[in-house]
Amino acid sequence: MNSPLRGIWLWLPLLLTWLTPEVSSSWWYMGATGGSSRVMCDNVPGLVSSQRQLCHRHPDVMRAIGLGVTEWTSECQYQFRQHRWNCNTLDRDHSLFGRVLLRSSRESAFVYAISSAGVVFAITRACSQGEVKSCSCDPKKMGSGKDSKGVFDWGGCSDNIDYGIKFARAFVDAKERKGKDARALMNLHNNRAGRKSVKRFLKQECKCHGVSGSCSLRTCWLAMADFRKTGDYLWRKYNGAIQVVMNQDGTGFTVANERFKKPTKNDLVYFENSPDYCIRDRETGSLGTAGRVCNLTSRGMDSCEVMCCGRGYDTSHVTRMIKCGCKFHWCCAVRCQDCLEALDVHTCKAPKNADWTSPT
Repeated sequence: MNSPLRGIWLWLPLLLTWLTPEVSSSWWYMGATGGSSRVMCDNVPGLVSSQRQLCHRHPDVMRAIGLGVTEWTSECQYQFRQHRWNCNTLDRDHSLFGRVLLRSSRESAFVYAISSAGVVFAITRACSQGEVKSCSCDPKKMGSGKDSKGVFDWGGCSDNIDYGIKFARAFVDAKERKGKDARALMNLHNNRAGRKSVKRFLKQECKCHGVSGSCSLRTCWLAMADFRKTGDYLWRKYNGAIQVVMNQDGTGFTVANERFKKPTKNDLVYFENSPDYCIRDRETGSLGTAGRVCNLTSRGMDSCEVMCCGRGYDTSHVTRMIKCGCKFHWCCAVRCQDCLEALDVHTCKAPKNADWTSPT
C-alpha cells in the first residue's frame, strides 16, 4: 500500500527554509518587498490550489507553522528516543523523513498526527501572541462563567484553539481531500486525531483578586498545556494503534482483525506492518541501528539485545564532566564542583554489509 509522499511532510521543509529567519533571509525580504509572498508560495512544491491561496493570504500563519517545525519534530524524536526508528530527519531530503512515510505504517500514523497537532499548536500560540493578523484571543470567552469553585469572569487571553484547528484542517487536509484512495483516508483520520489531541489538554488558569489574596474575585482564561502532554498522549495512541483495511465501498475502515476494537476518532490507524528498522534499507528508508547507543541493563526497546537486533555491541570507556558536591549557600545560590565521571558506553555493531541494502 505504498503511495507517493504527500501532505504536510512533502512541502514543510522547504516552507521552513523560506519562512524561518535563522535559516533564510527570505522572510525579511518578503517584509520589504510588496507581493513577494506570492513568489514564496508559488515556489513551495506539492501545494494544491487551495493551499497556495491560503499561503498567499496568510503569510504570517505560514511563518508560524514554519517556526513550529522544530518543536514537534523534536517531540517526535523524544517519544521515539529509545526505539530503533527514532524519528530522525534526513539532511538534504526535502521530505524530512524520507521514504519511511511511504509505508502506511504505525510510524506514518504517528508522524501525521503529531505534525497536524503541531500545526494547531503553532497557529494557536501565534494568535495569542498577536503574531497573526486574522486571529487573536478566543472571542467567545467573555462575560462570566462558573466552575466547581464558583463564579468567575472570563479575562486575560484564552487561546483561540478553534481558529488553529480550523486553519490546520483547511490547510493540511486540502491535498488529502483531493485523493480518494486508502492512504488519503488514513492520513485524514490521523490528522484529525492529532488536531483533537491538542484541544484535549486545554486547561483553565485563573488569577485571584481581593484583599490579601482572598480570591473573592477570579479572572480565568483557557490555555494550551505544554506540547509534551500532546506528545505523550499520541505516543500512547501509537502503542495502541489499530490496523485497518478499507471497507467494501471504499468510504471508510474496518478492523483488519475482528478481535480488535473498532477505531474511534481519537485512535491512530494504519494499514501495513512496520519494517524492523534493523539495517539501512534504501527501499524502506530505514537508517538502521548501527552506532546507536543501547542500555545494557534495560529489558525494554532500548536494550542492547533489542536495539542491536542481535548483532552485538561495542563498549567504549569515556569520561565526562559532571556537577558534584553541590551545596546550598544562604541566600540563595547552589554551588557545585566539577568532577570527572568514568562510564561505559555501549553502541550497536554494524552488520557485516554496512552499505544500503535492498530486499532480494
